[in-house]
Amino acid sequence: MSLSHIVLAAVTLQRLAELAIGRRNAARLIAAGGVEVGGQHYPALVALHAAWLGALWLLVPGDAVIAWPFLGLFLVLQLGRLWVLWHLGKYWTTRIITLPGAPLVAGGPYRYCRHPNYVVVVGEIAVLPLALGAWPVALVFSLLNAALLAGRIRVENAALAPRRRRDAQ
Repeated sequence: MSLSHIVLAAVTLQRLAELAIGRRNAARLIAAGGVEVGGQHYPALVALHAAWLGALWLLVPGDAVIAWPFLGLFLVLQLGRLWVLWHLGKYWTTRIITLPGAPLVAGGPYRYCRHPNYVVVVGEIAVLPLALGAWPVALVFSLLNAALLAGRIRVENAALAPRRRRDAQ
């Protein structure tokens, strides 16, 4: 198995594990009184990420030349992802679920950025294809992701606004 395929396999397994963790956390949050918002865009988000990985599997040849600076940046982004997951803990899901009464996470990367997970995802969608020599995949999926994230962030901000106001008091 080539290095490019090892990288893709690792990312695929990571995404599958995150879906399982997100599903488990979402079920716990809903059981505790959490409310999901923006669920109508969720299938498109999952489809986008699956298509991104599928495009990489289909279009990146096994003998692809690795662009090491981009792969290094991708690994840094994975540290950012772990930082986000660590600080959100049981609140991290792939869906938008708000638990009324729960405090907003304000530590770690949330001290610096309102949506650090989305910063990581934007970077990943662009950087991994660039590391594998697939710049058209980086371009197309970055544009599609930007369109989806614009709506998702709007919905998430609206859902969290009452808790932000409460926490600010």
